[in-house]
Amino acid sequence: MLDLRFVCDNIELVKDKLAKRNSKLSLDELTALAAERRAVIKNTESLKAEKNKASAEIAVMKKNKQPCDELIASMKSKGEEIKKLDARLAEVEARLTEIMYVIPNLVDDSIPVGADDSDNVEVRRFMEPTEFTFSPLSHWDIGEKRGWFNPQQAAKITGARFTVYHGLGARLERAVINYMLDTHTAAGYEEVLPPFMVNRDSMIGTGQLPKFEEDMYAIRDSEFYLVPTAEVPVTNLHRNEILSEKDLPIKYCAYTACFRGEAGSAGRDTRGLIRQHQFNKVELVKFTRPETSFEELEDLTNEAENILKGLKIPYRVVCLCTGDIGFGSCKTYDIEVWMPSYGRFVEISSCSNYVDFQARRANIKFRDTDGKVKLVHTLNGSGLAVGRTVAAIVENYQNEDGSVTVPDVLRKYIGTDILK
Repeated sequence: MLDLRFVCDNIELVKDKLAKRNSKLSLDELTALAAERRAVIKNTESLKAEKNKASAEIAVMKKNKQPCDELIASMKSKGEEIKKLDARLAEVEARLTEIMYVIPNLVDDSIPVGADDSDNVEVRRFMEPTEFTFSPLSHWDIGEKRGWFNPQQAAKITGARFTVYHGLGARLERAVINYMLDTHTAAGYEEVLPPFMVNRDSMIGTGQLPKFEEDMYAIRDSEFYLVPTAEVPVTNLHRNEILSEKDLPIKYCAYTACFRGEAGSAGRDTRGLIRQHQFNKVELVKFTRPETSFEELEDLTNEAENILKGLKIPYRVVCLCTGDIGFGSCKTYDIEVWMPSYGRFVEISSCSNYVDFQARRANIKFRDTDGKVKLVHTLNGSGLAVGRTVAAIVENYQNEDGSVTVPDVLRKYIGTDILK
């Protein structure tokens, strides 16, 4: 979340940044409550000073055997006023926290201003879209004909937007996960395998709650949630900690299954592996010094791209505009892979710099060489969404007979050069 004092001291700047996001969020209640908070604190401090002064005077008067009943009554009255003010302060601060939790991050000045994804700006691309000498099939048609992907079985045992992987389909998914983890650990990321459930504090720390509760899978009669992304458990590894500057940047990669309700996406990408309620993903997470976080974002994006470069699948990188960027991000690059069945690029990774937005919520700090304690900057990005990568491999490497050529970098994991 943002810093309350910064928001109050720079209210017009914050309003302008929110307007660029097309946010209709009003800050009137926040400014009114912040003003009340300042007044309550001032009055409380004044009353406490008067009460302390009266207490000292009463002690002297009692020592001199002077009557002090009126002063004692006045002091008790001030004590009751302080209690009321403290109670009101607690109410005001609780409401201010609620409001601050739903204010999005401030967008960086370097990103394009726009209304929606049509205003995103392409930064670069790798390879040209795949061309075929035959009519290519969708990954779901290939997968279902070959028995690799079975949404019907998944619907029977669970419901819509789930898939059962079989045989070579399951082996391909596993191979992609291993290839991603091996690539990222070779690049200096420490692999972690976190729990697939997290508590409410963790979800608040990374910004999923309270704003996106409808998209999350809560575990009944518990405080736990299924993870929507490894970003949540991995970022919270250092919640309420003070790190050492010499250890920064800290770089983690993690595989988890991910679980999302996909609220508001009815009718979108209903077939295939693109939009599932459960999917696999390898996530990259960084903790950095504030001065280097935007450089680290460029590196993180390149590291996610390296997976697709190794697979030799066409993709492009776009910088998200102010109207399309995520709630907690200050700057985001989307990596979009070419999907022949769609005839367009499809997002396969979002790489974001949250600056101190998550760190403030999760209380993640570092001590610099001068001994000063500061908030770290957090970054994360998919490296990559596994199911979408599998779909892209199947579609871009398909052959006329319905088989799929295995990318060179995956052959040692799968043990064959073609999936039949």
